[in-house]
Amino acid sequence: MLEIRDSVAVITGAASGIGREFAKYWTERGGKAVLADLTEESLEEFKQELQQNGADVISRICDVTQEEDNECLALDAVEAFGKINLVLPCAGIIKDGLFLSPDKETGKVKKKMSLLDFQQVVDINLNGVFLTVRECAEQMVNTGSRGLICLVSSTSAQGTAGQINYSSTKAAMATMPRVITAEFFRKGLAERLRCVAVAPGYVGTEMVRNMNQKALDGILENVPIGRLVEPLEVASFIGELYRNEALAGEVFPIHGGLRLGSKG
Repeated sequence: MLEIRDSVAVITGAASGIGREFAKYWTERGGKAVLADLTEESLEEFKQELQQNGADVISRICDVTQEEDNECLALDAVEAFGKINLVLPCAGIIKDGLFLSPDKETGKVKKKMSLLDFQQVVDINLNGVFLTVRECAEQMVNTGSRGLICLVSSTSAQGTAGQINYSSTKAAMATMPRVITAEFFRKGLAERLRCVAVAPGYVGTEMVRNMNQKALDGILENVPIGRLVEPLEVASFIGELYRNEALAGEVFPIHGGLRLGSKG
């Protein structure tokens, strides 16, 4: 079992949502953290908040779609702390819309998802994750670090209507742990470096809680536990995935029993 205390986590999308909640969880237990985000003001405020509570953290403005930014992020972690034990790429966006939208009266397509909306989600949620993980994993190998790459998939990986872009990236996150684990195994690294994915359902982040209440109530009707998953529940789950070294190469759901129906 690994210990969080004095272990080093690199977290993208750290200024909000699951990334923010996990950074708090991790540092409250003595872990060190490298916080990355694009929103400079929010990132700086969060870093100062953690430092005031005694956390050992640094931060970096990082555009995860840029190779150089990810390389610098990983090098910053090693320069500051000498190792990387956990990589948690939480940076992501949504740009929901139907693949095709036929007109009710004519039956002909009146709107379709733009290539830009598809590409932007793929660039951040897939390409960005690849770059963050690749650069951090290189430093984990080179420094002899022991730990975990934890990707963030979603129940949307099963296919959610209106999210062909987002669901495609989350399906990729569900596949990557098997590929990375197999490659680590081939190269004799799997005993100390693992990869998994966590797949949350509807999580009570600020963005979700600020949704239209009627829409939110409709969502909760399909969640067996009758409520949103709390961000802390996801954060603590990731913490357990880190600690337990028998967990590798799989996707672990945390969705309150949610099952998507035929209409996604």
